[in-house]
Amino acid sequence: MRYITGGIAMGAALALGGGLLAAGTTTASAAPAPVPAAQTQSLYASSALVLTVGHGANSTEASVDRAVTLTCFPKATGSHPDAKGACASLRAAGGDFEKVTTIKSGTACTKEWNPSVVTADGVWEGKRIHFERTFANPCEAKAGKGTLFEF
Repeated sequence: MRYITGGIAMGAALALGGGLLAAGTTTASAAPAPVPAAQTQSLYASSALVLTVGHGANSTEASVDRAVTLTCFPKATGSHPDAKGACASLRAAGGDFEKVTTIKSGTACTKEWNPSVVTADGVWEGKRIHFERTFANPCEAKAGKGTLFEF
């Protein structure tokens, strides 16, 4: 069996290491290819919501009657029947779901307890949101749900 002498082993190591170093510097000096503008955008819209309307005192106890999707950016789309109107009302309220679901003043409703609940989950202008509002009865719900929850 032959033994490699220290000088030959050292020379081989230096030659191999130099080759790897040269290959590494060649790769490192190459500039990365520019990323097309379409790929720099997020995979998810910055304003996308799932809206529900149901019967019950809160979202955990309610039976969901209807649910729709609403995307307001980059354009108003989704399964909401009036996506443009719903997005416009939410933008006009500055994204404040409480303002959008305020019961119109002067509304006369009975005092029955037959609760309806509306929810919004998703992202509004890049921020994660969960909104829930319970109306005492269908009369209050009709007066307060506005365009956003009219589906």
